[in-house]
Amino acid sequence: MYLDKPIFTTVINSTPLVSIDLLIENSQGQVLLGLRNNRPAKGFWFVPGGRIQKNEKLDDAFKRLCFEELGIKHARQKAEHLGPFEHFYDDFVFGEEVSTHYVVLGYKIVVDLDIDALPQKQHGQYQWFDKEAMRQDEKVHIHSKWYI
Repeated sequence: MYLDKPIFTTVINSTPLVSIDLLIENSQGQVLLGLRNNRPAKGFWFVPGGRIQKNEKLDDAFKRLCFEELGIKHARQKAEHLGPFEHFYDDFVFGEEVSTHYVVLGYKIVVDLDIDALPQKQHGQYQWFDKEAMRQDEKVHIHSKWYI
């Protein structure tokens, strides 16, 4: 369920959001990152992922996010659970008036993807990063670095 702007602003201002982040690793051990189009973390390289919707089971959310973010079908049971994480931001999707708090479930998938075929809703471009380069790059968001 998607909420209109005033209701969603109240939700973000009042409670944590629950989401799934996807650490995508290719067969060469590189990590897929996308350049964020939207707040929070706009302008940073970030792992794919997204919010779990109201009344959406974890397995269903995982499958939906894999398809929406990566164009693939993948079951949560075939992914490696990396654990829970907390992300705090000084801004939110609509501006700077509200802070955002995410409780994130991190998962790792090993798959080779054609980055030219990936959806560009949340990310304007994609790149495979070697892990050491990812750790050193200031444009890679700290929350994405936590997963490696």
